Amino acid sequence: MTSPAVVLIGPPGAGKSTVGALLAERLGVGYRDTDADIVETAGRPIAEIFIDQGEPYFRDLERAAVRDALDGHPGVLALGGGAILDEGTRKLLTGLPVVFLDVQLADAVKRVGLDAPRPLLAVNPRKQWRELMERRRPLYTEVARAVIATGERTPEQVVEAILDALELRQAAGDAPQAAHREEQA
Repeated sequence: MTSPAVVLIGPPGAGKSTVGALLAERLGVGYRDTDADIVETAGRPIAEIFIDQGEPYFRDLERAAVRDALDGHPGVLALGGGAILDEGTRKLLTGLPVVFLDVQLADAVKRVGLDAPRPLLAVNPRKQWRELMERRRPLYTEVARAVIATGERTPEQVVEAILDALELRQAAGDAPQAAHREEQA
C-alpha cells in the first residue's frame, strides 16, 4: 500500500485543487483529485449525479474513489469537501499527513463566487456554506495533522505554509536553512 505524501481537505473555495497542483509540482510528485476521479468514472459532472441519482449515490462513488486513491496514490491528493462526512474515510485518514485548508466565507466567495454548479450550495449559497461549515469544521479538524488558513494568502504562500507545517522542505528540494548558514560560515 502506498500512501499519499499529502492529503488536502476543506470546503468549496478553500483552494484544494490550485494548491494541490502547486504542492505536487514543488514536491516532484503526482497530483490527484477524487472529485475528478468521480467525474471520469461516472462520465458526467458531479452536479448531474446529485440531481439524477441523489447525494447518497454520489457519496457511495466518493467513498470508493477516496479508498482507491488513499490506497495507491503516492503524491498529493485532494478530497472532495464532503468526503470527511464518512466515518470510514475519517478512519482511513488517521495517521496520514492531512492538511485542512481553512477558508472563511468571504474568501470562498471571492474564489468561486458560490454561483458555480455546486449542488449543496444551490439555494441561498452563503447560508448553506455557513451551515455546511458548522457541520464539517469539527470533522476537518479531527483528521487534520495541520490546519492552514488560506485567507489573504496566495496559493504559493499556502504551499509554503504546508511545507513548514508538515516539515517537508527537504522533500521539496529546499535546503534546510541552518545547514545553508553553516556552509556559508
